[in-house]
This record gives sequence, C-alpha cells and structure tokens, in this order.
Amino acid sequence: MAQTGMLAHAQAVAAGMRRRSAAVLHAPISFADGYPEMPAEPYGILAGIKAAGAFRKGSWGVAFTQAMAPVAGDIVVEGKRGLDCFVSTNIDFILRQRGITGLAIAGFLTNCCVESTMRSAYERGFRVVTLTDCAATLSPAEQAAAVERNFPMFSRPMTHDVFLAGLEAATA
Repeated sequence: MAQTGMLAHAQAVAAGMRRRSAAVLHAPISFADGYPEMPAEPYGILAGIKAAGAFRKGSWGVAFTQAMAPVAGDIVVEGKRGLDCFVSTNIDFILRQRGITGLAIAGFLTNCCVESTMRSAYERGFRVVTLTDCAATLSPAEQAAAVERNFPMFSRPMTHDVFLAGLEAATA
C-alpha cells in the first residue's frame, strides 16, 4: 500500500468522482460467524480467511478505514462473500439501472479481488479502467505481475492522475 500510495490516491479518485456527481460504490467482503457461506472445506485464499477469522460481519476487519468511509450519496454493495464483486451481490443490477457502462476499479488485493472483479466486468461488457496506483497486494512482485501482465488483457490500466485528468477533460 505504501509503494503505490493506494490510500491517498483512492481518496483523490473518490473525491473527484463525487465532485462530478459520479457514482462511488464500495463492495466490502464479509462473512457470518462460522463462515456458513463458504464450502465445508474451503481451500486457497478462502481457507486462509477462515483460518485467520478474517472479515467477520461486525468485526474490525470489515470496517471501512476512515479515509475511505462511504459518504452520503455513495452506494455500499451488500452481500460480497468472495473475491468478485459481481458474484453474490446485485452490483450488476445497480450499475445497469443507473445506466453506468464504464467502471474504474480500485481496491485490495490487486491480484485477487480487484483482478476478479475486473475480469467479470470485462466479460459483462463494461468499459473497464483498473487504477494501478489505487490497488495493492502483498508484494511488489505480485503487484507488478498483475498490473503489467493481467490488467492490460481485461482493462485499460492507468494511474489515478491520468484517470482524473480524463474525467476533467470529459466534463469540461
């Protein structure tokens, strides 16, 4: 997060979107106590989440950091129980109901939730921008692999300042 400046850059994008009355959506992951939403024997990252007791509804692990807390007018998408924002939520309905055809995606982990959501948005026909400096993961090598190899296949990767400059030009 420190290497990409993720938090400050994501704040700048959210503020820029709000100034333009564009939708800002938050899709936090959370699970009920005991993780009944998971398979009986989860594996991979979901097994790690369960073993760590992470992302339990009502715990600090699902609370928004103050810097990215939703404000009036933001949309908090409920029901995210895995890596992809489109699975188990109504985000597709929310976007289409509002006529939204383009997404700028940010978040944590770059090579997990961000990448999963990016791919699903691409497959659903959205114009996808993935904000390279508004995402972070566990190591510089993993960040570079996702940004340099995977993002260009399913999105238009760009930094927050390039994205905001494009918004400014489009609304001028």
